[in-house]
Amino acid sequence: MSAAGLSEALGNLALSRKEDFKAFAQAPRRKQPEALTRAQMKALGKDARAEYDLRRREWHANIGPLKTPQLSELHEDLWDIVDSNHQDGDKAKGAVAIDAFPGLGKTTSVLAFAREFHRREIAERGEFTGQGHERLPVCRVGLTGSTGMKDLNRAMLEFFGHPGRNRGTTAQFGQRALDCVLSCEVRILALDDLHFLKWNQRNGIEVSNHLKWIANEFPVTLLMIGVGLADKGLFSEGDARRDAALAQTGRRTTRLGVRPFRIESEPGRREWRQMLLALEQRVVLADKQPGMLADELSDYLFARSTGHIGSLMTLINRGCQRAVRSGAERLDRDLLDGVKNDEASEAARKELEAALEKRRLTSRPRSRRKVA
Repeated sequence: MSAAGLSEALGNLALSRKEDFKAFAQAPRRKQPEALTRAQMKALGKDARAEYDLRRREWHANIGPLKTPQLSELHEDLWDIVDSNHQDGDKAKGAVAIDAFPGLGKTTSVLAFAREFHRREIAERGEFTGQGHERLPVCRVGLTGSTGMKDLNRAMLEFFGHPGRNRGTTAQFGQRALDCVLSCEVRILALDDLHFLKWNQRNGIEVSNHLKWIANEFPVTLLMIGVGLADKGLFSEGDARRDAALAQTGRRTTRLGVRPFRIESEPGRREWRQMLLALEQRVVLADKQPGMLADELSDYLFARSTGHIGSLMTLINRGCQRAVRSGAERLDRDLLDGVKNDEASEAARKELEAALEKRRLTSRPRSRRKVA
């Protein structure tokens, strides 16, 4: 597939469907556009320049994920848990809950892991099962605030494109979903946006009971992703009778977090700098200079993102789009001041900027590796 065809295909995916998830998992890595000088860009014909700028727009919009320490730590834990879940079918497998604040890259990190897991399973076991069914190592489902047991079962059937997904009872949907999981030899069931459930209301308890049933009956690692899951009672000890189902879910679930970047310590500042250096390598602008992010904008970018990787990537993506469109061809404070970021980061920006400007805080490590 051509670069243009790949970009178009990957830009029109719904990862809650098997065909789209397979396309995402099996697509070749995007190729970074060549860095051209202003003179080289000027020498391009009109159509070639338009194609080059299109490739840069799409590249900057998909510039991650970066292999940050946070992503590496999370992936190591996930490999430990998933690879240890090779028990026979009569034993319940341990579940995982990724519980962290918004903007820390939970879903991005999990999708990156799911992609690698899918690729490994296909490489080791083949695209088809011994019975001739399509092998689908990962099933991903997104939840909503009104999700109940029937809705969850239907969502799983939607992923597989099962013809019986529109009519049936909750139990029938559940059995059909189990048949799909067994036939396609699914190994990870990823439930995203679990925080949308109202855990202390009827649907939340129902779904918790259903998750327990899935853990018992489905030979999968249940991977749940959400915000504030502990506060919502997922790991509750179940002192009250109505919380007993949640308690068992908590006993079987390993909670993993994703931490923000912190600059109060030297190791934290070094992590921040290394991440900016890696990000800088992926920016494709004609006037990019070594140290443009890691030296010139380190404090500024920390203040604008509050150390949240999601907010930082949004800011850099939008800044690069403006730099290409305007012809600025570099990132600096003047350009980025005109770029809007998410509300949470903007709300915390002034306090952080004041601390950084008054030298009460710095994002720069004492011993900095020079950029070539």
